[in-house]
Amino acid sequence: MAHDHAPVNTSKKRLLVVICIVATVLIAEVIGGILTGSLALLADAGHMLSDLTGLFIALFAMTIAAKPASDRATYGYRRTEVFGALANGLILCAVAVGIAIEAFGRLMGPGDTEVIALPMLLVAIVGLIANLVSMLILRAGAKDSINMRGAYLEVFGDMLGSVAVIVAAIVIMLTGWVQADAVVSLLIAVFILPRAFLLLRDVWRVLNESTPVGTDLSAVRSHMMNSEGVSDVHDLHLWAITTGEHVFTAHVVVTDEVFAAERVGATLDRLTECLHDHFDVEHVTLQLEPATHAAHEAHTHD
Repeated sequence: MAHDHAPVNTSKKRLLVVICIVATVLIAEVIGGILTGSLALLADAGHMLSDLTGLFIALFAMTIAAKPASDRATYGYRRTEVFGALANGLILCAVAVGIAIEAFGRLMGPGDTEVIALPMLLVAIVGLIANLVSMLILRAGAKDSINMRGAYLEVFGDMLGSVAVIVAAIVIMLTGWVQADAVVSLLIAVFILPRAFLLLRDVWRVLNESTPVGTDLSAVRSHMMNSEGVSDVHDLHLWAITTGEHVFTAHVVVTDEVFAAERVGATLDRLTECLHDHFDVEHVTLQLEPATHAAHEAHTHD
């Protein structure tokens, strides 16, 4: 089945725009961190650098995934998106751990670093606005693609970093307590890790070829059993190549009348439409067989 490349091209354009925005803010934070002496800005710039790497990975994975199927890759390269999401999830984990280690180091330190809070605050506000715009650009694609979801989480982490720097700058301006930066950074790390875990969990489900979340295999079997001429369904397998692209195979036992009346084609059409309409299955492979054939199969399961 041919894929519509319009959503892919739209997602790539969104990623390119966000990459430009993140790269611009990254440069601004590095310059701002050096001029103000703010370790918070430099730490957030490091965070954004890791996220920029993740965005490039997402773009690369999406480009490869758009390649058509071939004799060597019969399902195409769509699963490359999943590996891109895996890389993004691991980067998120590394960033969270790095932020936590740095935060603990600052909390244990003397806390006498001089920080020019006002320029630090202004740069962080610019970063926050840029991250919010980036999130709005990526939000639509994050619903349909695990790869875009990973990119969205990268920018979401950047947004939290900007908020943390803003809070730290305000506290430093009002109280002079520079350790505020370390406290909010640690909170960010705690907030990022669960989201990275959820992304990696979704990646594991796809790579493990688990039944997609929200799909009841027994309900699929019941729908097929209610089709005219079907007496049994076994060896059901339902998995996802990538987010939203489900694959289904099964052995369908049909009555002798289906073969005698040459209704095999009509039965296949009916079952395929049922799976597509009710369970959003794109690739369907069914083996129709008489009741006597199942007894000859060495390995069958419900």
